[in-house]
Amino acid sequence: MFFLLKQSEHIAEVYAAMTGEKRNRTTRNSTKTHAVGYLRTSSAANVGTEKDSDKRQRAAIQRYCKAVGFLIDDADWYYDEAVSGADPLGTRPGWSALMARITSNGVRTVIIEDASRFARELMVQEQGILELRQAGVTVLTAGGDDLTASNDPGRTMIRQIMGSFSEYEKARLVAKLRGARDRKIAETGRCGGRRKLSELNPDALKLARKLRRANPLNGKRMSFRDIALKLAAAGHVAASGKPLSPSVVKRLLGQ
Repeated sequence: MFFLLKQSEHIAEVYAAMTGEKRNRTTRNSTKTHAVGYLRTSSAANVGTEKDSDKRQRAAIQRYCKAVGFLIDDADWYYDEAVSGADPLGTRPGWSALMARITSNGVRTVIIEDASRFARELMVQEQGILELRQAGVTVLTAGGDDLTASNDPGRTMIRQIMGSFSEYEKARLVAKLRGARDRKIAETGRCGGRRKLSELNPDALKLARKLRRANPLNGKRMSFRDIALKLAAAGHVAASGKPLSPSVVKRLLGQ
């Protein structure tokens, strides 16, 4: 009996400690201001939780929240994947869902990594900020800047300068990529896209051309089907292991 009483006392102490800790966590969370997080990635190549862009943005926002006392629930993260910073906010699926969430739950603070995640073009940025300010929504960066502040001329100037710089960087990068693409086309005649079959298998092309030459005695040419069989005998087959189709041989020869 004494052992059972001791066990009961121990269980009661553990339960009290656990529920007390739970109450403490609830109390701590209730003192924090709820917010929503917004992430945006321009390139589809950088989309995904394992990619650096997602991790970097989320980590920066979480550090800021921890430092100043904001709380973002798991369901309150919104992500526009492969969406250009030049796109108007109203056309972004993630941002539209974020605004609907804010309207429904009363949260009035949006936190982003920096102004470029919000918009990369100054006009888009300023139009969006005006709309949010009128709706009573505050947009904060992980660096502590209030993008919707209207009573600080210095912040307004810095925000506009940063917006202009982001717009310039985007234009510079586009021009750089266009120049590289033009040089590639000038050198090789093409840039990007799928490689031609003749480029993938130059040996097959060489043999096919030889087989396709007209017979000097009668002027006849070997059929594409017969060429495919000859190519297969030489080890040039389709991915399935079967001979190339006549249409593929024709395309290989550029006919």
